[in-house]
Amino acid sequence: MNILAKIIRYQIHDISRSMWLIIYTLFFLLTSYGLISFSNNIPKVLVSLMNITLIIIPMVSIIFGTIYLYNNKDYVVLMLSQPIKRTVLYFGLYLGLVIPLAFSFVIGISIPLILSGKNWLEHIAVIVYLFTSGVFQTIIFVSIAFLISIVNENRILGLGLSIFIWLCFAVLYDGMLLLIIEFFQDYPLEKMLIGFLFFNPIDLARILIILKLDVAALMGYTGAVFQKFFNTEWGIILSLSSLTIWSIVPLLIGKSKFLKKDF
Repeated sequence: MNILAKIIRYQIHDISRSMWLIIYTLFFLLTSYGLISFSNNIPKVLVSLMNITLIIIPMVSIIFGTIYLYNNKDYVVLMLSQPIKRTVLYFGLYLGLVIPLAFSFVIGISIPLILSGKNWLEHIAVIVYLFTSGVFQTIIFVSIAFLISIVNENRILGLGLSIFIWLCFAVLYDGMLLLIIEFFQDYPLEKMLIGFLFFNPIDLARILIILKLDVAALMGYTGAVFQKFFNTEWGIILSLSSLTIWSIVPLLIGKSKFLKKDF
């Protein structure tokens, strides 16, 4: 545990000096400040923040995570030459990246919210879900990035695969669902669509936040079905459990590949 803490501390110190992390933090800081300054409608501000975070966080996490592991290959080889367990090194590298990325997101959003002086307590549940979903997206897509980097030796292939996976979750998956709804609009698809949501962590986080903003009425009958399911205790537990599974499965598969990988 002491070795793991040292690796995490070193990685956080190293990443904290990265210009990309500073830009990442400033992006959320300036975006949040701008949205809050130019709008007095708190729900609209939160919806805008949701749309931005659920696009930017997965993209940055998976791309930066992939590049990060490729660029640290020499460091990994050096550490493996020491009496350090591979499992400890793997989780040290992972947490050393996830923690500063998640912290940058939370800080970048929190500071403008606190300094704005507006009454956010009425929407505290939405804000909690916003932060929770952002942290989950960081955890999930960094774990996917690590899996891609470990499985693929070719950097260009790994980076291209990372971008493609992000596009699939952020854009193509929703397009596929729209096509299904269009082709089978005469059939009751609401329950099937709920099942499809669990296969996309971005959509799962989005629907949870939207329903907490009480705008499900704008989604018609489908929104009413979503609200009936996701606003129940079991719906929320199942949704958070699904996000947790999305966080754990790629991470454990990546760890298994890392233990067997010949560096």
